[in-house]
Amino acid sequence: MNLRAEVRRLRELDWRGLDLKESGAWPLLLQWLCCLLVLGLTFAATHWYLAGPKADELKRAEAEEERLLIDYRNRAAQAARLPDMLEQLARLESRMDELMAMLPSGAEIPSLIDSISESALDHHLTIDFIRLRSTVERDFYVERPFDLQVEGEYHHMAGFLASVAALPRIVTLHDFVLAPVEGSDRLRLSMLARTYSYRAQPEEEASP
Repeated sequence: MNLRAEVRRLRELDWRGLDLKESGAWPLLLQWLCCLLVLGLTFAATHWYLAGPKADELKRAEAEEERLLIDYRNRAAQAARLPDMLEQLARLESRMDELMAMLPSGAEIPSLIDSISESALDHHLTIDFIRLRSTVERDFYVERPFDLQVEGEYHHMAGFLASVAALPRIVTLHDFVLAPVEGSDRLRLSMLARTYSYRAQPEEEASP
């Protein structure tokens, strides 16, 4: 093929008179250019219809792989900390058992009040009254309040309060009112005391 002649034919070609049916008579260089154009369009269409969706699928797979890798690393870190977490859980459960043992049941309330009364008498106090109030139910426990009033000397009252705080059952003291007894050197202490009972959850009550 004479390249110069083909280039000259291409330059002299009347582009408006080209007919696709007579493409066999076109200059050879033009035929080659058309073949290259068709080949390029074929590759572009192949990529669009075949490679394009696969590329998107590959990106999604890579993103999923990255997510799974991060999740695996997090779980591996949690697994590495599992012995420490189990040890902490055991300590918390032990502490919870200790605290639960300090909460009296409803049947133990009279015994607890007897202990408070005995402590008051041991500290040479006179008990005016111990009056139970209505219970108050909370989410996880039952509050059992009662009013308490005693009379005695100041340092005896201090010892009494310390002994109540040291009871094996949890008793909290509130709303202190300390006033002198008329015609005497004694004091009157009125206060609200609260003890607490654990409130079993419905699933615990239903379990055998």
